Amino acid sequence: YYYNFVIYHRRKMSLQGKLISEINIKCDGDVFHEIIKYKPHDIFRICSDKIQNMDIHEGELGNIGSVKSWKFTHGGKEIVVKEVIEEIDDEKKLIKKKVIEGDLLDYYKSFYVTIQVEIKGENNLVTWIMEYEKKNTNVPDPHTYMELCLNVTKDIGLTISSDA
Repeated sequence: YYYNFVIYHRRKMSLQGKLISEINIKCDGDVFHEIIKYKPHDIFRICSDKIQNMDIHEGELGNIGSVKSWKFTHGGKEIVVKEVIEEIDDEKKLIKKKVIEGDLLDYYKSFYVTIQVEIKGENNLVTWIMEYEKKNTNVPDPHTYMELCLNVTKDIGLTISSDA
């Protein structure tokens, strides 16, 4: 059983915004966090219908400052995004990334993604936060990117629970 909701913050006429969405996963939350932190190749393997490639450019997986790029399909187009890990809090199971290159920056001046796992026994809560500044008022808020992240979360959760 999955659920999600989006909290949307943006002042009228402001280019800055924040999307927050939570999804319940029925799998080991510690394993989910470990995959996000240390095993991005597993994400690519699990979600090959959504993510076509992942490369590591700098640093070691699971460390602040490591740089990865992702190639995925969005809206029928191939998108490439390069990100750097800015914050890791293992106690809170939180990872914050900043987009530093790629197609998203054609539309957004800045784009940050935070993923946090809240451990609650068999049912765990994954929170996705997207903080961004659009280049202009014609740029849409990234709801479809959030939807992609939630679908990837579902796929990972189902794979973890079926492997258990």
